[in-house]
Amino acid sequence: MRYVCLFALIMPALLSAEDGVAIYKERCASCHDKPEGRVPSIAAIRAMSGEAIYIALSMGVMKTRAEGLSTPQIFSLIGYIAPTGQAHPAVDLTPTCKSQAAAFPPAAGSPQWDGWSPSPTNSRFQDAAAAKLSASDVGKLKLKWAFNLGDVTIARSQPAIAGDRVFIATQTGAVYALDVKTGCTRWGFQTGGGNRSGVTIGDAGGTPAVFLSDGGATMYALNAESGELIWKVRPSDHFATAATGTLRFYKGVVYQPLASFEEALGGDPKAECCTFRGSVVALDAATGKKIWQTFTIPEAPKPTRKSPAGTQLYGPSGAAVWSSPTIDEALGVLYVATGDNYSDPATNTSDAILAMDLKTGELRWSQQLTEKDAYNTGCSTPARSNCPENAGPDYDFGQPPILVSLGEGKRALVIGQKSGMVHAVDPDQKGKILWQTRAGEGSALGGSQWGSASDGKNVFVAISNIAIGGVADPKSPLGFRMTLDPNKGGGLHALDLKSGKIVWTAKPAPCAADRTDCSPAQSAAVTAIPGVVFSGSVDGHLRAYSASTGEVLWDTDTECEFPTVNGKPAHGGSMDAAGPAVVNGMVFVNSGYGQWGGMPGNVLLAYSVNGQ
Repeated sequence: MRYVCLFALIMPALLSAEDGVAIYKERCASCHDKPEGRVPSIAAIRAMSGEAIYIALSMGVMKTRAEGLSTPQIFSLIGYIAPTGQAHPAVDLTPTCKSQAAAFPPAAGSPQWDGWSPSPTNSRFQDAAAAKLSASDVGKLKLKWAFNLGDVTIARSQPAIAGDRVFIATQTGAVYALDVKTGCTRWGFQTGGGNRSGVTIGDAGGTPAVFLSDGGATMYALNAESGELIWKVRPSDHFATAATGTLRFYKGVVYQPLASFEEALGGDPKAECCTFRGSVVALDAATGKKIWQTFTIPEAPKPTRKSPAGTQLYGPSGAAVWSSPTIDEALGVLYVATGDNYSDPATNTSDAILAMDLKTGELRWSQQLTEKDAYNTGCSTPARSNCPENAGPDYDFGQPPILVSLGEGKRALVIGQKSGMVHAVDPDQKGKILWQTRAGEGSALGGSQWGSASDGKNVFVAISNIAIGGVADPKSPLGFRMTLDPNKGGGLHALDLKSGKIVWTAKPAPCAADRTDCSPAQSAAVTAIPGVVFSGSVDGHLRAYSASTGEVLWDTDTECEFPTVNGKPAHGGSMDAAGPAVVNGMVFVNSGYGQWGGMPGNVLLAYSVNGQ
């Protein structure tokens, strides 16, 4: 999956700041404290992402200066240089709203967008009563307000909306409760690291609460009215654990999927790859106490073979869970989709849908949809030192399965994959495959990425197929920069839920001739309301399509500067990861994804009919 701000995913407690200072003084300070010529200053390096610094030290232009350092030592060095993955100024969490907030939580049954999807089936569909937005209205959508998400280049956390509040987490680690109508700040809270996953609404033992995880997989419960901390816990002790998938609150329990950046370490010949196993952890919502944790690979990793560089390798590993759990209320089951294996041996639970008992975590069944997909970034280096012996295509799942009804008592779990395939399996027959349809080409960043949507009749699948290149750039600390192909990628399909037949296809919109860092790829999660499908693009556009024909009903370009309600102007850019949330006639969406050559940005946008 995507290794964004690698270092920001590591718990600060796992690092030694003193070691980082010593290493910097010994190996780096003489050049970067008083730079000459093209040598970047320490201030310039601190503006880089943690991942970029890691690449420079392990594989890039600074590799010789890092020679002999272990991976933990490199992390300690990055921890001193950029302790949150990027250098961020102090974040202003001051409340700015003048009016008194409405009582929270809102009345039962009030429209809301909770977590990844407003329903536990993960359909990303908002019905007419909650959306209060029709196909005839979307053409009138105009910007109501914009909010600056901080000194970041990526805006990706899925917002949650309930009552008069919008809850949003940021890459700076800040979490905000904003006023729905004005965007003013009700409260703010600072987590320990950059936030990649979304915010979920629930209650903590009778206290209205919001739940989230930071990038390093520390979980938080915050008072939804005041922003005060109720509890926090890191339920995994593996150093590389990360949280990307939005957790799910259900009947007093929070379910958090766990992933990892260990796959990205495979490019370092000194890395002992790999020991992480994906899992789902269930915590008591009132206390944060662990109820159960189920690993996607039952067998613990053990030593396997030595790499060509003489490094000890381990396995099995991987099968991370990158996306939000799906709840089957009828059967009392939780479904997740898994990623690839990181090392040999390959397992039968990677690239699969897994069914777990909600109360105990017991694995009821699994259905693998791509076999023998063992991969790490070592497979993309010339030495291939940590690459599995029979490397797979890196076709893991980045999105959750959608639970749908097919009528006459029949149901299906429907999901798109990075392979470009869309699958439907029967949850009542242990994942028996019902149909499979190719909707796009497959690649590590191709196929269907972050999420599909369903209106109960069709499933709407956006296609990435992003094409990435690179050009030499002496001004870059890495010596090169990524570029995007403006002529490849994108497209949106509607597939019939019962048959898998493609009902219509909307071709990708071409990039503007004068736009750099542009791709028509549609990687972001899709959102649907009656008659309308919303899909954001790496080209910076958010488009609304007719759910019956694929015709574009509305198109707005977010790649521009916006005045914001919290002062400093913000900028939009590529749209990726999380998708729009639609509630009470308003559309909330992030803009900015300065990764893989995309256009950076740092803004949350709120649209309404005629901006009213």
